[in-house]
Amino acid sequence: MNLEKVVFGFFIILACTLNFGFVIGDISRPELHHPSELFMAVVVNLIATVLKFGDRTHIGATHLATSLVAMLQLLGASLVWMWHAYIVQQPDLDASSMSVIVSLAAGALLANLVSVILLIGETLRHTR
Repeated sequence: MNLEKVVFGFFIILACTLNFGFVIGDISRPELHHPSELFMAVVVNLIATVLKFGDRTHIGATHLATSLVAMLQLLGASLVWMWHAYIVQQPDLDASSMSVIVSLAAGALLANLVSVILLIGETLRHTR
């Protein structure tokens, strides 16, 4: 068993599941989307992105591209949340603000799913 591959797979799948946990729920109900979960999704996606920098294969480049897309989407969602919470000082997010945040996080979830599918495909290819 290759410990590096285990850690790599762990962070890719954890990034996807944390992102899914944040996105799941009614898009217009802010109480269903906790800021800590979004923060954890950003941190774990950042770790997964850093782990993807060493691979120089074509599949590695695609992994890195999906991770960069997910990071861009999650950072956008975080910036929208911070804008409303700290700049505008809106104590409770309204449905329209939360829908933008969750929509951006859902885009990151799609990128994370592509990364997981690539990981599964790469794993199946190596076992044959």
